[in-house]
Amino acid sequence: MIHGKTIDQIKVGDQAAVSKTISESDVYLYAGITGDLNPAHVNEAYAEQTFFKTRIAHGMLSAGFVSAILGMHLPGPGTIYLHQTLSFKAPVKIGDTLTASVKVLEVIAEKNRLRLQTVCENQEGTVVMDGEALVSPPKKPKT
Repeated sequence: MIHGKTIDQIKVGDQAAVSKTISESDVYLYAGITGDLNPAHVNEAYAEQTFFKTRIAHGMLSAGFVSAILGMHLPGPGTIYLHQTLSFKAPVKIGDTLTASVKVLEVIAEKNRLRLQTVCENQEGTVVMDGEALVSPPKKPKT
């Protein structure tokens, strides 16, 4: 059984990250799954007339990479995502390579909670999204 880190295995400052280049398929799949067909994401002719001059990825697509870190890396499988604040700082264009990262800011052992900084940057080091998450890491597996 795959099991993430428990509260006693995590300390302030622990970090994890994942990177992904955003493809046109990623944008269209996200649009199809969520029903968010905003032309800023899926219609190049429309998007050329916007402030960004091209299609941009959904902001929540970027935020989804934070969820992947929390659920698969830190703390990992068994983690329950409780709360997230987000600020979208810059657009994500098709072809951008994003690196999402989390860093443990606080360990609240008595409540089995972690407070984490969440950040997503593009290949130029521009922060495209940031915020904080509150999660409950998995409990120790029963033996």
